[in-house]
Amino acid sequence: MAKVLLFANTDWYLYNFRLNLAKALRALGYEVVLISPPGDFQQLLQTNGFSWIPFPLSRQGFNPLRELQTLWRLINLYRQVRPDIVHHFTIKPVIYGSLAARLLWIPGIINSITGLGHLFIDPGIHTRLLRNIAKWLYRISLRRTHVIFENPEDRNIFIQNKFLKAGQTHLILGTGVDTEKFQPSRRDTDIPVVLFASRFLTTKGLPEFVEAAQILKQKGGRGRFAIAGTTDPGNPASIPQAQIDSWKQSGMTEWWGWQADMPAALAKADIFCLPSYREGVPNALIEACASGLPIVTTDVPGCRDVVTDGLNGFLVPPRDPQALAEALEKLLADPALRSRMGDMGRQFALENFSLNQAIQQTLSVYRQAFPTKQIERDGREG
Repeated sequence: MAKVLLFANTDWYLYNFRLNLAKALRALGYEVVLISPPGDFQQLLQTNGFSWIPFPLSRQGFNPLRELQTLWRLINLYRQVRPDIVHHFTIKPVIYGSLAARLLWIPGIINSITGLGHLFIDPGIHTRLLRNIAKWLYRISLRRTHVIFENPEDRNIFIQNKFLKAGQTHLILGTGVDTEKFQPSRRDTDIPVVLFASRFLTTKGLPEFVEAAQILKQKGGRGRFAIAGTTDPGNPASIPQAQIDSWKQSGMTEWWGWQADMPAALAKADIFCLPSYREGVPNALIEACASGLPIVTTDVPGCRDVVTDGLNGFLVPPRDPQALAEALEKLLADPALRSRMGDMGRQFALENFSLNQAIQQTLSVYRQAFPTKQIERDGREG
């Protein structure tokens, strides 16, 4: 039986975005091992029958000595687990995991670039320094690996910067959505609800959403503005709790907190909004599409791969709360437009973002990264 190791920088990521892939691999007869720093989701991963190994990992900063120690610990862990295929997600697991796997001659190395994240978005001097280090490390670590991108712009950046060769790359638009679980649920209400659902990060556009809500409230528009999600202290773009408390006290928006049941949360909304600065392909948007909601998002990589302006929603410039408010106002005032765009979004999700489609495309990469005969034999044994 071949062994697959999945490594991400949070157990939250593995549970929310890669659990279905892990189940598909197990159904084919693979032994699946999950690795991440400890968090609130490790027990849920284990409850689903998977072996999970804790691996402490700093998500912020770059201390050379500490990073070398992290790499050494990872090499020792990979030596103990002895996987046949490793699949890495998020920046540090991609870089350090690839280096460790290559040093140990692990035959199948797959990396998923799930977005360029804060490191490539923030213009600060400190972040620019870390970005230059990351670029150098990408060039070293990605050699002779298979790399999955979620949108073509990210792939082109990596090719143009010579982080890798075009032949190493694969394009899979997101991790897919269960279109049976996420279904349209028409609401009959006089006051439509606009929902923002994401981690509370600056780069997700939460400040712009709050400001757009304030603009529309001050104009006397009819609409409720709801925010679902939670903080992410390990992320450098995390919004300080003091700022969140200030927004809550203003009363301009509703705060729904963390939603374990996203289909139910989306069923309470009439419009979905994610004014992000840049994405891979955000699951939040494809879940909203599958739920038949019209979307207002930004005209940036990842988001514009889900929304076609004027078809299933509106695209606005990033970091522009006024433009965001104007687009939301159009949908708030026109129930027929909301219904038409929601129907188009549902159809788009069915055609392009089904969970089975994403999993099959990912398994196709596995077959290229690892000998086909081995995979076919394991599938028969399973």
